[in-house]
Amino acid sequence: MEPLDLKQFEWKIKVRQLTMDDFDELVEMEKQCFPGMQTWGREHIESQLTTFPEGQLCVEIDGRLAASSSSLILDYDPALEWHNWKAVADDGYIRNHNPKGDTLYGIEIMVHPEFRGMKLSRRLYDARKELCRTKNLSRIIIAGRIPGYHHYAKTLSAREYIEKVVDKAIYDQVLTAQLANGFSVEGLIPNYLPSDTESCGYATYLDWTNLDYVPGAKRKFHSTVEQIRICVVQYQMRSVKGFDEFAQQCEFFLDTASDYKCDFILFPELFTTQLLSCVEPTRPGQAARRLAEFTPQYLDFFTEMAVKYNVNVIGGSQFVVEHGTLYNTSYLFGRDGSIGKQYKIHITPSERKWWGVSPGDRVEVFDTDCGRIAIQICYDIEFPELTRIAAQKGAQIVFVPFNTDTRHGYLRVRHCAQARCVENHLYVAISGCTGNLPFVENADIHYAQSGIFTPADVEFARDAVAAECNPNVETVIIHDLDFEQLRRHRESGSVQNWNDRRTELYRVVYQEDGNSFEV
Repeated sequence: MEPLDLKQFEWKIKVRQLTMDDFDELVEMEKQCFPGMQTWGREHIESQLTTFPEGQLCVEIDGRLAASSSSLILDYDPALEWHNWKAVADDGYIRNHNPKGDTLYGIEIMVHPEFRGMKLSRRLYDARKELCRTKNLSRIIIAGRIPGYHHYAKTLSAREYIEKVVDKAIYDQVLTAQLANGFSVEGLIPNYLPSDTESCGYATYLDWTNLDYVPGAKRKFHSTVEQIRICVVQYQMRSVKGFDEFAQQCEFFLDTASDYKCDFILFPELFTTQLLSCVEPTRPGQAARRLAEFTPQYLDFFTEMAVKYNVNVIGGSQFVVEHGTLYNTSYLFGRDGSIGKQYKIHITPSERKWWGVSPGDRVEVFDTDCGRIAIQICYDIEFPELTRIAAQKGAQIVFVPFNTDTRHGYLRVRHCAQARCVENHLYVAISGCTGNLPFVENADIHYAQSGIFTPADVEFARDAVAAECNPNVETVIIHDLDFEQLRRHRESGSVQNWNDRRTELYRVVYQEDGNSFEV
């Protein structure tokens, strides 16, 4: 079997500036989002792009326009007619845009109906927030629709409706998303857009405050380093009736990670073996190849989920057959729709005996929107040379999906993961399975206590454990990691293992693409 072409499974998703070439798709999307309302004219978009191109953004998925947002900069004035859309937005032409102002005003945001539920508005709100930080703006102000209000207008006033949405007693597709993205309701605007019958003409007055704002500074005062939030899943193995049931369980954890605005989610090694509970029992070697037949569904599912939930997914690991050879492979599903893969390099005696797995031969380090990462599957973390190579290539965190049957096996993974943190000044996150899979040979029992580990020094957690699961229960841990802290630790920590290596006495030599490299 030829290796699967990952390009066939990837989604091409990007946030970029709008252009006039997008006009026809933009208007068509607007008609579907706001039926019956007046759409943008070509002259509006031309004026917006001429006046403030950085503020006109869109999300493109596989070449299609999936979402867009428009904004301008104003100087905040409490007396300004914020209730008057035509005055504040210059009737959509934004010729009143003030590059020296301190407030980003959002004119419009919309998501194509076919792409709703994929948290694309969060990507646009995040882009607006980054624009605020870059230009040192104090806040974002938006007037938001409440399109669900017409269902309640006979029984609730607009104020009562908004209060119930804030209290989460009612879901509004626009206001609920805005609140989830850090905006607070500061007022109610009647007769904002009389043509908006779904909102009964009302709009909310919402505000987001830029905590990095420095009064008087011409641009961002200093380079803030945002922390990276990761979610580690301790996954319970159970029998399933088919791939859909497996996918449903995974989506629960993906949704949870997204709700907490995580940047990464890590699943365990070979947690897909629970799919063997829904196929005809056979010998372990044949079962492993049967499991590999699920790989296209697995790739399709996690690629879509990474985009939908706006989180980078380390999808545990899965068996794949390439040129007749069986590999244990971990995939990185980027929230930009990309896919990367890391073969397991060291194969345990039981994997070789029971499954017939073959080893990979390359340490990959992946560029992500949150820095450089590496993946080492279970046994691989027990070989310090691999992490040396990954650290030399710039990895700041190593994700370790593992699958162990006994506490002794788990402790080997855990202790080696903590050692790698000390040796290389990086973070290591480990994710394992719990529970049982009766009658699935070599995957019948599991032991795990997943965790996130740090270097051992004063600026980190006392016991060098950032977060840890209780053993052998299905749960998640969520924690923020600071890559800037790693940089400072490597330069001025109490001990500097990386810098103090005696490379004149010993070194790691490895082969890659026919060339020899040293660390």
